[in-house]
Amino acid sequence: MNLKEIKKLTLDESKNLIADYVSTYHAEFHKQPEFIPGLSPIPYAGRVYDQKELVNLVDSALDFWLTLGPWGEQFEKALAEYIGVKYALLTNSGSSANLLAFAALFSPLLERPLRSGDEVITVAAGFPTTLAPIVQYGCIPVFVDVELETLVPKPEWIADAVTEKTRAIIVAHTLGNPNYINEILEICKLHELYFIEDNCDALGSSYDGKMTGSFGHLATQSFYPAHHITMGEGGAVLTSDPNLHRIVLSLRDWGRDCWCSPGMENTCKRRFGWKLGDLPEGYDHKYIYSHIGYNLKPLDLQAAIGLAQMEKLSEFIAARRRNYKKYAEALIPYQDRITFFRPTPGGDPSWFLFFMVIQDKAPFTRKQLVGYLEEHKIQTRMLFGGNLLSQPAYQYIPHRVVGDLKNTDKIMHDGFGVGVYPGLRDEQIQYVIDILTSFVERRTKGYL
Repeated sequence: MNLKEIKKLTLDESKNLIADYVSTYHAEFHKQPEFIPGLSPIPYAGRVYDQKELVNLVDSALDFWLTLGPWGEQFEKALAEYIGVKYALLTNSGSSANLLAFAALFSPLLERPLRSGDEVITVAAGFPTTLAPIVQYGCIPVFVDVELETLVPKPEWIADAVTEKTRAIIVAHTLGNPNYINEILEICKLHELYFIEDNCDALGSSYDGKMTGSFGHLATQSFYPAHHITMGEGGAVLTSDPNLHRIVLSLRDWGRDCWCSPGMENTCKRRFGWKLGDLPEGYDHKYIYSHIGYNLKPLDLQAAIGLAQMEKLSEFIAARRRNYKKYAEALIPYQDRITFFRPTPGGDPSWFLFFMVIQDKAPFTRKQLVGYLEEHKIQTRMLFGGNLLSQPAYQYIPHRVVGDLKNTDKIMHDGFGVGVYPGLRDEQIQYVIDILTSFVERRTKGYL
């Protein structure tokens, strides 16, 4: 098509032509490379996408809205419907989502807001930004151990940690494995505690037939490239509570009292009719601030990518479960040397990693096995920060430990995982299995 013909196209025809070119570009430039065993790296995670994500991205760019807008509204609606909650609010990261969810519990709009010095029950075996907001807002984290078999805490350990100072429970569904949610909800009801689910590793996991992320007062998601779907950087806060939705929206959007979407105004029909604080009556509602907030929105460009990813989510989850099953079946004969974690009773995980722990009596160490895998181009990952209390940033924070953290320490010293993400091909999974099991057998027989 020449330039003269292009100029005669309508806007819709122009967009369709651009979409065709983008799809052609994707087919050529984003070809999947050939897998060469021992030479091609096998990542633990990565982006899985096709031309649809690129077309959406370019479509959004052509509109040049940029800040969160129409694509974001569609993505928030799709995510909320998928999880089974009333509201989803997009953020610029899962870590920001955790910050907003916890900050919301301090809002003066709540009947029983948290205060600095309150205790919050959590675990040390996890990612730093599940813990960080507790510390940043001056609360006292109370740590309990996790099971080696599930990587989540036993309900009785949580119950034992509750005191008159306890106000909330914040736990992640670690690597996609749901917590003992029914028991946690009972503890929360008995002691009037807030419950935040860090669902960043667990999009698509379910418990008793309901999606994780739908049980807590608030829940969080991450859309970093390593997670179940991606929008580059990005996250979300989930809730079915309209008051908490309003609070998180305010905190995310500079702390303002107004709830108009970007580009909108006077949604409340009384933009110049409010009297709040010591401001003059009729002060512009778009510039009234009811919280000390942030600006933690993503771009509409990112939401356009995320919306295309949502369409693939079901097949992504199915692939993760298939890959986990392949590893599990292959490692059954070696469980006296390597154990792998199992689903929590009642849980159907959307696995983030295939996680293993080296048994004490194994004739090799994690360092030896991980080194061998990495030498063979197989990426491995630890359970994030291990025992977070061993990290330089958290060694001296005010905290309590209830019981001990022996399993957390065992995981820190002897645990690691390999990828199950849907971009892995059957031959790559089999290669990982072959290298891993051959190492175990050869070390056991003294050949290596």
